[in-house]
Amino acid sequence: MSFVEYGDTIKDGDTAIVFLGHESMFAIKVQHGTVTQTKYGVIRHSTDLIGKKYGSKVTCSKGGWVFILHPTPELWTMNLPHRTQILYSTDISLITMMLELKPGSIVCESGTGSGSLSHALIRTVAPTGHLYTVEFHQQRAEKAKEEFREHGVEHLVTVTNQDVCKNGFGVSSIADAVFLDIPSPWEAIGHAKSALKAEGGRICSFSPCIEQVQRTCLALEECGFTEINTLEILLRVYNVRTISLQIPDLGKAAEDNSSPGFDSSDPSNQGSLSTNPQPGAVQFKSGVPLRDMVGHTGYLTFATKS
Repeated sequence: MSFVEYGDTIKDGDTAIVFLGHESMFAIKVQHGTVTQTKYGVIRHSTDLIGKKYGSKVTCSKGGWVFILHPTPELWTMNLPHRTQILYSTDISLITMMLELKPGSIVCESGTGSGSLSHALIRTVAPTGHLYTVEFHQQRAEKAKEEFREHGVEHLVTVTNQDVCKNGFGVSSIADAVFLDIPSPWEAIGHAKSALKAEGGRICSFSPCIEQVQRTCLALEECGFTEINTLEILLRVYNVRTISLQIPDLGKAAEDNSSPGFDSSDPSNQGSLSTNPQPGAVQFKSGVPLRDMVGHTGYLTFATKS
């Protein structure tokens, strides 16, 4: 099993997603002789999972059933163990696009955190690219290494435990893109510039506060970066509902039909005469936004090394 290569069957040691519904799922490590408890009953890994195909419908001991899904970066983001605040797919999609990432790209990241963005970056640059990720906290760095190894992507990522603001990324003039998610990104702009390739490299900084954005933009200008811009994503969901509206009273149909050129004796115009001049109501489908909207997550500041 690998997060970047699809496997057809479930194997011992795989990470799999137990799907109970769109709002209910969780990740498990498949192990011979292990059982997993769900609200529908027990799942026995040896008999119910190992050897079965991903996407299979598995019946639990109480008669209920679940689906076993192959892990993806998007599913992992929704089910990973939180060691820090994480980035979600809405922001990750824009970061991947604006950094112009593709298979073969070299990316530097700080900090690693819970690895939500890291898995998406690895999947994007695979199979020939590489991610260099720096984490200040030693235990989080070790846990990230363990997860990358279990997920079959350790050959695509290098995890370093150090302070990026003091020691940089450990690479020089090779990165196509740099991503910063640290409290003081302006202190790491110089190291990011050193890690980026000679010309055209892209940088992105994620910050929850506008004061952080202001200091980061000033540091980017001082280091000669161009095309500096800051974006914010606010997700607004619409529900499709049936709406009932009154038809406005615009006058009698006969008065409308008495306009010049209208011939009431013409058979083609007989359907235009209204037999019920009273206003009624009409129903139609419409998109209605939810009253509550997902709020601010952070500001994304992008720039290009010139």
